[in-house]
Amino acid sequence: MSQNFELKTQYQIESARFLPHLPEGHPCKRIHGHSFKIILTLRGPLLPHVGWVQDYHEIDQTMKPLLAALDHRLLNEVEGLENPTSELLAQWIFDHAKAKLPLLKSVTVMETPTTECTYPV
Repeated sequence: MSQNFELKTQYQIESARFLPHLPEGHPCKRIHGHSFKIILTLRGPLLPHVGWVQDYHEIDQTMKPLLAALDHRLLNEVEGLENPTSELLAQWIFDHAKAKLPLLKSVTVMETPTTECTYPV
């Protein structure tokens, strides 16, 4: 019986955002920036002929255009992220990466070193 492995790889982007649905006076309603850490988790069996689950280079190639669309951008201007909460950002990344990364199980977004959101759980 084949055992599954879990792979994680991390990326970082610098992005600005504002959360338009918050009440006046809430600090996140104003434009502000974050150094977002993005963690992809993949699960799957070992491919015995190469000795890995997924080539990290393939993961990087899938993520490259997504990160380019997000890094040093105002996230509110990215289609589908008009209300770019960490939850919706994690879902956006997952939805855009899953077709090319079928072993993708979740995306975690950290907007600060002490806060994180994972989609799906």
